[in-house]
Amino acid sequence: MQNISHIIWDWNGTLLDDTRACVNSVNKMLSDRGLPQLTIVQYRDLFGFPVADFYNEIGFILENEDWDLMATEFHDMFLADSSVALHSNARSVLKNLQDRGLVQSILSASEQSILDSMLREYKLDSYFHRVMGIDNMYGDSKISMGRAMIEKMDVCRSEILMIGDSLHDFEVAGDLKIGCVLIAQGHQSFERLASAGVPVLHSLSEVLELIG
Repeated sequence: MQNISHIIWDWNGTLLDDTRACVNSVNKMLSDRGLPQLTIVQYRDLFGFPVADFYNEIGFILENEDWDLMATEFHDMFLADSSVALHSNARSVLKNLQDRGLVQSILSASEQSILDSMLREYKLDSYFHRVMGIDNMYGDSKISMGRAMIEKMDVCRSEILMIGDSLHDFEVAGDLKIGCVLIAQGHQSFERLASAGVPVLHSLSEVLELIG
């Protein structure tokens, strides 16, 4: 994959290893409501955006819920979960690409202040030219944010690559008319990601081999 000058990263599941924490938090919410719990395999086969559709699919009756309180409930447990960490090679991959002269940004469905706080905590903020999260905790689409980000970039779209861990990242890249690579170490299974017809990697380290 040649002539890439700017990478737009997803955050959760792609650079941040947080799938177990998300499953733990969702399962506690399910348990509190007397609903069946999920294995990680089931979660990766079902999770998607918008998150409200995923919640409906796994048994939550959203018309009986306060969506704001539900979002807060999830995030309180998620942020307190000790299993959240960077993927083991995230920092070295970011540094390698920075050393090569590539510009890097983040486009995330995480709430902006949570995203900013995590990047500071992991001392990654210096790697990114732009960091764009959403203004709520609802896990909605990133397409409109992606459009806003692209409009601020003075770079040919053929030189921009989106790297994520979900089919929604593929949808965003398609809307923006930029390249896409998916990594099957996050929130969706390899089999689901392969349906997009773009390169699907097993780990972050493979990104360095793919980008010449």
